[in-house]
Amino acid sequence: MHIAPPLQPMDWVGPAIGAVMFVLAMSLVKEPTRRMFNAIFVAGAGGVYLSGGFGPWELLYPAIATPVAYLGLKSHRFIGLAWLMHAGWDVVHHLWGNPIWPFMATSSFGCMIFDTLIAIWFLAGAPTVLPVASRKAALQPVQGQHS
Repeated sequence: MHIAPPLQPMDWVGPAIGAVMFVLAMSLVKEPTRRMFNAIFVAGAGGVYLSGGFGPWELLYPAIATPVAYLGLKSHRFIGLAWLMHAGWDVVHHLWGNPIWPFMATSSFGCMIFDTLIAIWFLAGAPTVLPVASRKAALQPVQGQHS
């Protein structure tokens, strides 16, 4: 069993800043590429804890999360659900397992903050949050129309 280290303010703030940067960057990616990329990304995140301290039990999470991530190919909300599931696995690793980054004892906690915040964005439908990206999309003609 792993003893969870005390948390510092940057253990909260750093991942929150990272989540904001992720949402801003993903807002620049057009749909459906944004949705499909993130479904694959969250599926890959399911394997980051393999060999993470729980032996064969580590195989349980990817087995459950992979079908949810697959459903994310068609729905941002399933991507959000998959990130929330990953955040839950982060909590388990922070409290009882090994941290995601062995050189940073609070990394699983930070991952939980990051994952939860981006999950909220995906559950909201992953809207574009940059005015420039929104304006650019609004100015493009609808497919089939001629200017």
